[in-house]
Amino acid sequence: MANDLIAMVTTDHRELQRLFDMMKSDKSSRPLALPLAVAMLEAHSEAEEDRVYPAVAREAGEKEEAEHAAEEHHQAESLGRHLLEMDWESEEFDRALEEWVGAVVHHIEEEENEILPALGEAVGDDRLRALGLEFAARRSRKLAGRPLEAAGGDTDTERQPEAEGGTREELYEKARELGVEGRSSMNKEELAEEVRKAQDREND
Repeated sequence: MANDLIAMVTTDHRELQRLFDMMKSDKSSRPLALPLAVAMLEAHSEAEEDRVYPAVAREAGEKEEAEHAAEEHHQAESLGRHLLEMDWESEEFDRALEEWVGAVVHHIEEEENEILPALGEAVGDDRLRALGLEFAARRSRKLAGRPLEAAGGDTDTERQPEAEGGTREELYEKARELGVEGRSSMNKEELAEEVRKAQDREND
């Protein structure tokens, strides 16, 4: 179904791959295509981690897969942000682009061959449609609040936290520093709560 979660996620994947192919075949496209790809990947990843991976862990019983996928997201996001700071005409950029594309494509293949089928088998069509709506809404909010950064290190405006307490990514990093277990399958609200509890324990 075109409006269910699996269709929405795979549509994003195909668009990312289209942008990757464009940047590899036409260097002049990079100043525009790279910021679009980075923004799209980060919005897609955050929406999955906030709305989809908790369902994968709890409803499909694939907690380890969800945690592994979230870790791959963070690796890919870091590589993408690094590319934004590089000279897009350099050979170093070419090598870094290949590494980034390889990491994302590997993740896409795992997600489409393992994670999404497992979720599809575990829940019904109605649940997939509901998850699709949640994913789309979360993704749209992220894109609406994220300024595009030009390739080569120019930034129109600083990235702002989405809410008090920081973005999900910032909360995730804090949870990692505090040793919060199961953090990869938590949404933003759950991360904020577990970080608060861990900080309280440290202060006792």
